[in-house]
Amino acid sequence: MTKKKNNRLKGPQSLSPAAYYSLIIFLTLLSLACVVPLLLVIMTSLTDEASLTVYGYQFIPQKFSLYAYNYLLNDFDKIARGYGISIFVTIVGTVSSLLLTSLFAYPVSRSDFPYRNLFAFIVFFTMLFNGGLVPWYLIYVNAGLKDTIFALILPSLIIPFNLIIMRTFFANTIPPALVESAKIDGASEWRIYAQIIMPLSLPVLATVGLFQMLIYWNDWYTSLIFISSENLVNVQYLLYRVINNINYLTSGFANQQAIDGALKTLPAQTVRMAMAVVGIGPIIIVYPFISKYFVKGLTVGSVKG
Repeated sequence: MTKKKNNRLKGPQSLSPAAYYSLIIFLTLLSLACVVPLLLVIMTSLTDEASLTVYGYQFIPQKFSLYAYNYLLNDFDKIARGYGISIFVTIVGTVSSLLLTSLFAYPVSRSDFPYRNLFAFIVFFTMLFNGGLVPWYLIYVNAGLKDTIFALILPSLIIPFNLIIMRTFFANTIPPALVESAKIDGASEWRIYAQIIMPLSLPVLATVGLFQMLIYWNDWYTSLIFISSENLVNVQYLLYRVINNINYLTSGFANQQAIDGALKTLPAQTVRMAMAVVGIGPIIIVYPFISKYFVKGLTVGSVKG
């Protein structure tokens, strides 16, 4: 009787028909609100600049053009190198971050860890206060990390919010009896962590991993602060510089006579959209492979019982 009732409550049939269809309509509108702007960005990037000026933004352009992408590919070597830096930093940074975050979150989630409240407070404190830009910059420069690939990886290795998510998952999902039984069988703490905790934590690892991928992939500010060498500039910072250059040329502050010819062929609006498509492409490709873990990683363990 109880089992049947629980199953009934978990299914959509527990809702009234009006509430059920209202939920479907709401979720459909919410999905369109996410997809339609992305579709508009893609179609605008494929629009001729003159046509865009005359007819405005349209889902079906009056005249298709790939000139914005050709404009970006004029610096193909820089973009390809920037992609390589971004991919390397994202992969190495995400894997390293998951390892360090889980190594910190797992002991803090254990009720028998004597200093768990102290370390949890330290993590929470860093979410409220930080030292500011100047001390942050001086620490990395004095450590010899300026103009190195490590300057793009280390600042985002530990994110307090992700650590709290992972700690909550461990505390509410991993049964303490499972750890105790492993200890009775002679397993060490490292073996429990590697062979029991990690395989059971794929949902939260995928969720935190996605958050870290987005942080590393979209990070242009760290390159702006620490990177001077063209060989270490990531793709997001390259796109940021292109946008700044276009804004400068079209702002009226530059020498109009010197750039008058360039402005006639400059795809000012469409190239912005093309850069957005170029920047977001890899994340769209990766997301479907880990989306099945995403919701579960956020919600499992949130309700106990």
